[in-house]
Amino acid sequence: MSSVRVLVGTHKGAFILTSDAKRKKWEISGPHFAGWEIYHINGSTVNPDRLYASQSTGWFGQLIQRSEDGGKTWNPVGNKFAYDGTPGTHLWYDGTQHPWEFKRVWQLKPSLTDADTVYAGVEDAAMFRSTDGGQNWSELSGLRSAKGHLWQPGAGGMCLHTILLDPGNPQRIFIAISAAGAFRTEDGGQTWQPINKGLNSGGELPDAAAEVGHCVHNLAMHPSNPNVLFMQKHWDVMHSDNAGDSWHEVSGNLPSDFGFPIAVHAHEPNTIYVVPIKSDSEHFPPDGKLRVYRSRSGGNEWEALTKGLPQSDCYVNILRSAMAVDTLDSCGIYFGTTGGQVYASSDSGDSWMPIVSNLPAVLSVEVQTLP
Repeated sequence: MSSVRVLVGTHKGAFILTSDAKRKKWEISGPHFAGWEIYHINGSTVNPDRLYASQSTGWFGQLIQRSEDGGKTWNPVGNKFAYDGTPGTHLWYDGTQHPWEFKRVWQLKPSLTDADTVYAGVEDAAMFRSTDGGQNWSELSGLRSAKGHLWQPGAGGMCLHTILLDPGNPQRIFIAISAAGAFRTEDGGQTWQPINKGLNSGGELPDAAAEVGHCVHNLAMHPSNPNVLFMQKHWDVMHSDNAGDSWHEVSGNLPSDFGFPIAVHAHEPNTIYVVPIKSDSEHFPPDGKLRVYRSRSGGNEWEALTKGLPQSDCYVNILRSAMAVDTLDSCGIYFGTTGGQVYASSDSGDSWMPIVSNLPAVLSVEVQTLP
């Protein structure tokens, strides 16, 4: 029988939650790396027992860990993230130019076809790749050539937080940076182009339709249709039918179109999920009601999913990497909160239950569907 493994990164360690296909009873392992921020933990689709974790603290810096046994044991791997050549500068908060400085790894994305290849999105925003299981990292520096001097940090820093790999074309990769926008490569990361046409950021940019500088919070894609992309922007939920060449807004009847994560149903390419947050200054659900919203039409028409979720006095946030889906026949949806809860739905969002309720603030959630 199939099973699921939920990988949770928190402010004070990593947790691994496992269940059978019914997803009613869960075993909890952790904390791994207790006391350390785990920005992201992710597993290989080629070798599911190979996991990677981005471990970080303000005192001791960044460390990449790897497990070969599904998270039972861990070992540090390569931790040298050096920008290629002379890094140059980017815009700072005050509009002056500021040198590129490596701070931490926000996203780890194992290759879909090679167990030893893994990508890393970092702050200050750049893309790195390892072809030896994380022992050595090299920058795909062509990304910063895509008007990198005009990129500027958002409130959470200038981070490359989302990496999407096209399952039908290994040369095509999509990434998102806060606050620079979305970008695409068609040659495996050598050259990149901004894909932000149609985004409107009048509240954040002097030129609301600038080619770069948009605060994209998250991207999502269904593997069966990689030309269709969904975006949660700083404000606005967006949809593209042409691999990001152009975007149109699909916020529709959402109570707020500010939020962080966005996810796509495993078997329904036009069914998407978001978690509206009140505003960019008040990071909690509108009216104190924790509601996931689902659209079965690719956006515009949304329904609130509330069964099993707190509908009063709930003031948590759901961060950009803290929502994921499994691929079981009855698609499971998972998300974590800054209050330390991880919620699961085994019926595509119709009902929810907390897997665990008292973790540290959740930074990321990934799910592996295991045979």
